[in-house]
Amino acid sequence: MHHLLRRKIVLIILSFVFCSTSSIAQLRDAVNQENHDDKPFHFGINIGYNKSHFNFTHHPRFLQYDSIMDVESINNSGINLAWLVNVRMSNHFDLRLHPLDLTFSDKEFLYTQKYSSDTSITKKIQSITLSFPIQIAFSSDRIGNFKVYTIAGGKFDYDLASNAGASKAEDLIKLKKSDLSVELGMGFHIYFPFFVLSPEIKLSSGLVNLHSRDVNLKYSNVIDKINSKMMTFSLTVE
Repeated sequence: MHHLLRRKIVLIILSFVFCSTSSIAQLRDAVNQENHDDKPFHFGINIGYNKSHFNFTHHPRFLQYDSIMDVESINNSGINLAWLVNVRMSNHFDLRLHPLDLTFSDKEFLYTQKYSSDTSITKKIQSITLSFPIQIAFSSDRIGNFKVYTIAGGKFDYDLASNAGASKAEDLIKLKKSDLSVELGMGFHIYFPFFVLSPEIKLSSGLVNLHSRDVNLKYSNVIDKINSKMMTFSLTVE
């Protein structure tokens, strides 16, 4: 399911890029949408591609047992879908809200085992996260049909696919449903005659220990804290 949805999102992003490239001449001929930034509210659709992984620390128990020789967190990809509401605060500052923000992501732990027929085993953790970001954007002066901006803020995440309450969890790594993260990023506003396209790159770092540790679980008891990390490339159309 994630794979098919990810493919569709990538095709949509490529279509936007192609359409934008074919319209470059429109950026040189005249200044488009001169009054766009003076509006009190802007609305947009955001489509993104993310790379995510877990930062984690080993539990002291890891050194006491030799069945698990090594643990690694693997980078994996996913997609983001969001609705943007931009509130103008001043000429250079905007408040950005996402009333609807869904993130589909896959994260993996790679275990190296000593007493097992499978020397290496991967534990995949799939997440469908409903996020509520609040960001402040600082933008430069507009130069023709281009403007640079930076963003900083935070977000609350609720994982709709969390397994923290699973009863049959012998081979699982249980994670909590809620997370808080800080975000930093930058992007560009490109003004076309009928829309504004904003490519953006953003880094997100989780502040909450997501690990719902269970001493009875083989793949969980060797890990102490788990924090989320994500890098997102997105396109917003206003």
